[in-house]
Amino acid sequence: MDYLTLVEKLSKEDYLKTPLIIEAFKNIDRADFLPSDLKNEAGVNAPLPIGFGQTNSQPLTVAFMLELLAPQPGEKILDIGAGSGWTSALLARCVADTGKVYAIERIGELCEFGKNNLAKYNFIEKGIVEFVCADGTKGWPENAPFDKIIVAASAQNIPDAWKEQLKIGGKMVLPIKNSVWLITKKSADKFSEKEFPGFAFVPLIGS
Repeated sequence: MDYLTLVEKLSKEDYLKTPLIIEAFKNIDRADFLPSDLKNEAGVNAPLPIGFGQTNSQPLTVAFMLELLAPQPGEKILDIGAGSGWTSALLARCVADTGKVYAIERIGELCEFGKNNLAKYNFIEKGIVEFVCADGTKGWPENAPFDKIIVAASAQNIPDAWKEQLKIGGKMVLPIKNSVWLITKKSADKFSEKEFPGFAFVPLIGS
């Protein structure tokens, strides 16, 4: 299956529902975020290795998480564990020229890989994405608070830094163990939580 056929399939199966997110998937080619020997696998609905024990996530999972996150034009979003940069690029397409995505990746070589991939779409050049090589478990206080936060690796619990750096009314989508969680910040210290079990992720690693 080629990549666009996969996007159509995810739409038909209702994993992709929102026109803005569907357009992002159609316009941001997963192949541009894969190692050269795996580019022809872009339409495979599975995680693909990008080195250093990390993966370019399964498209179904990315679609599911982005639909929960509901990114909008003009929003400021923190993408923790940016890796290949694919999710960052999808978010950049959604927030458009008036928004901003802060992409954080801990592994130096993957920072370079992610930056080079995002450069294919001029998102960094246009100032829509800022790619940061840092420990994502601490969030990114320099540019907080964020409208939304998305996390690509599985945490055992939610670091306080992430909760603090989320705006009131903001949403965070992240894996905890084998579930995806949607966390909504109701007030400075009140959060609502919703669990969606049945996923698998690489573990989140801090410094």
